[in-house]
Amino acid sequence: MFALLVVRLTGLDAGTVFAVPVVLFPYGAVLSVVLLVAVVAVPALRSRRTVAVVALLAVAQVAVLVPRFLPGERHVPAGAAELRVATLNAHVGKVDPRAVLRLVRAERIDVLAVQELTRAGVAAFAEAGLGRLLPHQELHPENDSSIYSRLPLTHAGPLDAGTTWPQTTAEVTVGGRTVRLVAVHTYYPLGDADRWTRDFTALTAVARDSGPDTVFLGDFNASLDHAPMRSLLAAGLTDTHAELGRGWARTWPADRAPLPALVQLDHVLHGSGLTGVSAGERTLPGTDHRAVVAVLAVRPGG
Repeated sequence: MFALLVVRLTGLDAGTVFAVPVVLFPYGAVLSVVLLVAVVAVPALRSRRTVAVVALLAVAQVAVLVPRFLPGERHVPAGAAELRVATLNAHVGKVDPRAVLRLVRAERIDVLAVQELTRAGVAAFAEAGLGRLLPHQELHPENDSSIYSRLPLTHAGPLDAGTTWPQTTAEVTVGGRTVRLVAVHTYYPLGDADRWTRDFTALTAVARDSGPDTVFLGDFNASLDHAPMRSLLAAGLTDTHAELGRGWARTWPADRAPLPALVQLDHVLHGSGLTGVSAGERTLPGTDHRAVVAVLAVRPGG
């Protein structure tokens, strides 16, 4: 637990093997609190030094976690238009297309970002009728993020950012404002932590140049406890879940029932021109990631 705290505070996970265990940091904090209760309650374990050390560890870990449970100061301007978005890892095309259609219909999704979409998956989505709900599409099956939209897409195509897999970008007009979309799928730290870190460095540069009316959504293969993710957020983005006090959501793995998902790898991030209204997760059959849905308020056009 102490080692996780050190990694979390110092950012030693960037480009190293520590990128994998640091996702367990919130669980380490819970265990520290449980351990503190135990050393206080059990006379055989109780000593002034032990209590002090465990208390310090627990307080430090909880202090790091608390902000993500506290909703941030939000101001939704009167007359703000809403952009309803979702992101889904299709698990190499294995997700049930009918379930995706039901999700889009039930949540009234405007923009859907899909990762790991295969050519067969594109055909299955089309056969299920997704195109009737989201007719505007920038699809790059096998290559590796795609965008489906109810709104017309402009300036759409692969984003040449130097990431391992091409990210997909497009623009939509909402409430008189142009919102830039970046559908994200980074490399995974378990496979190559250096490559994963370089992907985040590239995305951070994109975020700095994107302006306030921007939405990054997708499978980031990172949690809020990863230093590269925090660097990306520091470039002018807000995690919608954390903004709403839901910073310990979990989206992966979603196919280990009855075991729950353990960590949030899938996110909706937005620039200062938007405000989070709601965020949630939805379980769909056939994929190992939970879908993330979010409603964003877009400041009125001027």
